[in-house]
Order: sequence, then structure tokens, then C-alpha cells
Amino acid sequence: MNTPKRRSTNRPNPRRRQAERVAIPKPAPEPPSPSPIPVMECEADVADGLTGLAWRELKARFGDRIERAEMGARDSSLRFVYVGNPFQLLSLRTVQAVYTVRHYPVPRPKALLGDQHFKRMLADIAAARDLAPTESFRTLTISAAGSDSSVMMRLKDELTTRTGLEATEEEGDLLLRVRRPLIGEGWEVLTRLSPRPLATRAWRVCNREGALNAAVAAAMAMLTMPMPEDHVLNLMCGSGTLLIERLAAETCASAIGYDIDPTALDCAAQNVMAAGFADHIKLRQGDIRDLPHPARSADVICADLPFGNLVGSHEGNVALYPVLLQEAARVAKPGARAAFITGEVRLMDGLLDGSPLWSTDQVIRVGLGGLHPRLYLLSRKE
Repeated sequence: MNTPKRRSTNRPNPRRRQAERVAIPKPAPEPPSPSPIPVMECEADVADGLTGLAWRELKARFGDRIERAEMGARDSSLRFVYVGNPFQLLSLRTVQAVYTVRHYPVPRPKALLGDQHFKRMLADIAAARDLAPTESFRTLTISAAGSDSSVMMRLKDELTTRTGLEATEEEGDLLLRVRRPLIGEGWEVLTRLSPRPLATRAWRVCNREGALNAAVAAAMAMLTMPMPEDHVLNLMCGSGTLLIERLAAETCASAIGYDIDPTALDCAAQNVMAAGFADHIKLRQGDIRDLPHPARSADVICADLPFGNLVGSHEGNVALYPVLLQEAARVAKPGARAAFITGEVRLMDGLLDGSPLWSTDQVIRVGLGGLHPRLYLLSRKE
């Protein structure tokens, strides 16, 4: 890894960082917690490749109140023991969803219908529903191997009868996972704590095809070590996901997003307004091949680049990417950080190999719904 030299600026630069460092998120507000303080085993879904970063967020937020449980964790998930009000878990930004985990020492799922075990399931469901407005939970789904078996159908019928929720084959507001543990005997039931995945942000009132997953965008923001004095520039801003997640992580001196498509800017404006950042984020129309933006002005540059499948084409990207990296280098201050995500891995690797403009600090392979793009963390050479 190339270590960036000191930036040629007369203001201090306290964040010269190694590539593995990430920003420490702000503590989440916590409503009064019941007494005694609950202790619970939990599991978080995380995009493949970002479990380490998600764990750093968890540890930074909760410190000694959280302990990682290596045993029983599955791919793309974090298993941990948490002490505190579960409401705080709903503010996590780099995870896809959070569940409580309950172990049942039973040989078959049929035993879950027994009075004692069934009451525990109902108690876990009630605890999850208490974290959100009552109307947030209307439907229920059980995710399990053999979900159409007579036992699972009966379990679903009993739960809907007792909870008043409506069963659905789609992903319901209340999602239960019933499965065997990776280690040991019995069965475990996971209860999602939120009526939709945490990565499905409430601010997303306008969506666009190929929009970046918000939890991944939050991870990108953390990796750039956000500071209040940053001037942030988002190329090809689309629906505004990267800008919104950057502002959610930390305030900044300025945040500007460019896109050539006026419909994209309109969509971004709706999301920015819903997120409460309309006074802090500026959206401008511009071609990233020739930005109407001053040179050497950005501390942080971020972009969700076209992958060449849903958005753009490979042939178009071959022409676009070199110009984009050149233009990004023009507007970046010496030592500026850049976070780019793309599925055009070979193209990007070839352009960055030996680049006179950019140093590659870190490359992370991310799993997103069958796609495996790379997240590139770069530094502008001086």
C-alpha cells in the first residue's frame, strides 16, 4: 500500500489513516431501558465482505455491552451477545437486519407448539413489536426448510391466530427464521427486530433501478474517515444514497452531488428532503467527464459507478472510466480520499495499476444479491 504524503495545505490533517481504519459512528439515542437490563443473543445479516466493518461499528457503539459469538455464526452474518435496550440495535447502519436468537432443546419443530416454547416465541414477537409503532407489523412470514410442511403450516396458523398478523408468502413485516443450529442439537428461532430490513431506509421515498444498498453506502462513508471539515463530492449521485449516508455518519463543510440526468436529480432531491438534509446537500446537473467544479476542492469523492448490466454497458464503461478517474483527480485535493464501488473489476484494476493519480489503499469484495462488485478505497497522489 502506498502511504499518502502530507497534504499541501495550511490546515491540520489529523486523519492520515491506514486503510483498515474506519470512522467511529455517533452513539444512538436510547430510550429508557426496562429493569433489569436485558441480555440477549442476536444475529445481524451483513453484506458479504463487510462483516469486519459491521463488527467495528457494533463495538464502537456498544463497547463492553457487546461480545462477539464466533460459534454458530453463518456466512455473511454476525452472532453476538448484547446487553441493553434492543431499540438501539435498530440504529445500526452497516447491517442489513438484526434478529434475536432463541434456542429450543427440542428434537423436531413440532415441539415448538408446546405450551412453554410457544409462549417464548410469542414473547419474542411481542418484544419486537414493542420497538415500532403498532401498525408497523401487519404480516408474518416463517422462513424455514420445509416451510410448506404440515408442522410449519400449523405453527404459522397458531402464530397468526395469537398475534393477529396475516400470513404471507412474501417477506412479511414480522420475519421468523426456524432452523437447526450450526453447532449442537435442537432448533433455533430468529425474530427480526424491525418490520423491514434496516438497510431499507425510511428516507428512500424515491427509488431507481440499480440504486446502491444503503448499508453498503454507509460502509463506504465510514471507510473515508468522515470529518466535519470535509468537502464531499458525489459523482453520478443517482438517487442520493451515498450523500445521505455520508451526512448521517458525520456533518461536513459541504456536500455536492452531480448527475447528468435531471430525473435522477429529482429523485435524489426527494430522498434528501425525506432524510432531513435538504439544507446541507446541493444537487447539480453536470457531466462527470467535464464537471463544472473547481480543481483541488474536494476532500472526499465517492461514486457508485455503472456496473454495465442494469446501468450502462461495458463498452460505454471502457470509454467512461478513464475519463472519470482523470476528472475526479482534477477536483480532488492532494491526499483526498475516494470510495468507488463497481462491478467492472478488471477494467478498474487495470486503470489503477500503476496509476500516476491514485493510490489504492484497500479493495473489498462485496456480495450484493448475486453480484460481487469491488469497493475501492483510494487516495489522491500529491
